[in-house]
Amino acid sequence: MSNKLLTLPYIFFSTSPLLPRNTQNHSFLPCILFTPSSLTVSLFFLTILPSRLNLTMPEAPNTIPEDHRRALAFIEDVTSNADKVQRRVLSEILTQNSVAEYLHRHGLTGPLAGDQDAFRRLLPIISYDDIQNDILRIAQGDTSPILCGRPISEFLTSSGTSGGERKLMPTIDDELDRRSLLYSLLMPVMSQFVPNLNAGKAMYLLFVKSEARTPGGLLARPVLTSYYRSRHFIEREHDPYNVFTSPTEAILCLDSYQSMYTQLLCGLAQNGEVLRVGAVFASGFIRAVKFLEKHWARMCRDIRNGTLDGEITDRAVRAAVEKILRPDPALADRLEAECGKESWRGIIPQLWPNTKYIDVIVTGTMAQYIPTLEFYGDGLPLACTMYASSECYFGLNLNPMCKPAEVAYTLIPTMCYYEFLPVDAADGHSLVDLVDVKVGHDYELVVTTYAGLYRYRVGDVLRVTGFKNKAPEFSFVRRKNVGLSIDSDKTDEVELHAAVEKAVTNLDPFGAAVAEYTSYADTTTIPGHYVLYWELSKGKQWELPASVLEDCCLAIEESLNSVYRQGRAADGSIGPLEIRVVEEGSFDKLMDYAISQGASINQYKAPRCVRPGQVVDLMEGRVMQRYFSPKCPIWTPGNKMWMGN
Repeated sequence: MSNKLLTLPYIFFSTSPLLPRNTQNHSFLPCILFTPSSLTVSLFFLTILPSRLNLTMPEAPNTIPEDHRRALAFIEDVTSNADKVQRRVLSEILTQNSVAEYLHRHGLTGPLAGDQDAFRRLLPIISYDDIQNDILRIAQGDTSPILCGRPISEFLTSSGTSGGERKLMPTIDDELDRRSLLYSLLMPVMSQFVPNLNAGKAMYLLFVKSEARTPGGLLARPVLTSYYRSRHFIEREHDPYNVFTSPTEAILCLDSYQSMYTQLLCGLAQNGEVLRVGAVFASGFIRAVKFLEKHWARMCRDIRNGTLDGEITDRAVRAAVEKILRPDPALADRLEAECGKESWRGIIPQLWPNTKYIDVIVTGTMAQYIPTLEFYGDGLPLACTMYASSECYFGLNLNPMCKPAEVAYTLIPTMCYYEFLPVDAADGHSLVDLVDVKVGHDYELVVTTYAGLYRYRVGDVLRVTGFKNKAPEFSFVRRKNVGLSIDSDKTDEVELHAAVEKAVTNLDPFGAAVAEYTSYADTTTIPGHYVLYWELSKGKQWELPASVLEDCCLAIEESLNSVYRQGRAADGSIGPLEIRVVEEGSFDKLMDYAISQGASINQYKAPRCVRPGQVVDLMEGRVMQRYFSPKCPIWTPGNKMWMGN
């Protein structure tokens, strides 16, 4: 999910004055990947020949702009002094929020106010449910300092399809400053690997969502909508490193059709100036390409005539786009020639020949879209930028040329106070500080924020891959507690996706592929069983033999964990896995439904594991065929680790 910029009255904590200055003069456009109440962003590239991108690594020192130099120095400073910065951050949070009812409730008052040892001793590790009543009090209009010493400015809503529920995350005005600081670091890092990004434009497809107000009058909206509607975005000054093809009016248009149409149209009209393209999620970018497939002829007509299609009725959007459009028959001819080809392989570099990378989230479950992006991008790198959430923004990837499997985020110590719960911890109090985590270990992220979250479990599981000075680098492993379960088995999204990836190879000989999928645990049967809804993109052969899809069922089961396979093969506690093939367009309907229920178009991604309810009902109404695993997967007693294998 995103862009951000801003000039901060720096309340951030560094041991030297090496903070980037005047960041209000820069707009920063990252992709944010949202986990349940979280957006996660990474910046990485698929392997590509340097000659294809004209890459130099890094830029010569004398070509680095001064503000970039300051930003890189800031990263070096805060990561080198991560332990000191973290102590200062916690001290600032406890001092600022010393009047908060929540802290008093847990004994952090009087002589203990601001005491860091008392904080660690007295405050519990919590989840959203533990503070939901406090959140609701604020939403109802209670303006007393319940969680925070400063006024809550608005609520940031989590993704409706991440974790199954929308959560309200309190925020304060200063948090936008902190988020903007992190955004101000993105282009200085990227420019070390991809030079001359100030010589063109970015075609980023950005969208807003409608806002709601709580009974107490506070806005509740996704974090990206909050930013795009802020003065930091709307009143941003010109920055040659962040010039967008989309006019602000098109981005802020609530009509998703008009917004998508005009943003793509403007990107095509300025195609020779585009140096990078992107959206928040890979799925959103692919959805845009599909939209272009349906409407390219109309857009080419607009470019040929220099006029905007009559279906675009938003006056502000029309006025903004008409300033960009000029009659260009030659460009229309070239675009028509490319779009009219039978295959759209490589369509992105064909339509935008100077683009150097595709900026989208392809970590986590978005990894399934990598083959499709490779098809459309024909070798263009895939780039993401930050790791962040609705609760707080965390860090960025300092090695943008790494392979997808190697992407890691360096946590910036000024953003919040970090603690880490080892995933194998037997108790709930064995938290580890930022600088004390160990390479190769997995941890659940726990944060304390300026806005009033204390020792809050974000729900993301991270793996330490290394360090930038004293600050650890983490890969995103998974979202905690999202998966399928019938009995004692637990299958998470990552494991399921890996199993699906192996199974779909059975479709290759028939030119078919899985366009989208979701799953749920069907306990209406005895025993219960896993159900996967597959939407297929079909090749030359419309009818797939039933045996092929049955083999896919078995291949998934063979790839799942031993607890699942024991339940199937030995205990009989789990029934045969089932694939239900749904009609084409089913997952577009699912996205439309999710958006109608409050999901953010910026944050939306198809849920991989759902519970019985509206999503299952929607899928059930579009099922065409059903296939079951023909036999039990192989299972043998014991454990590979015990057995030394």
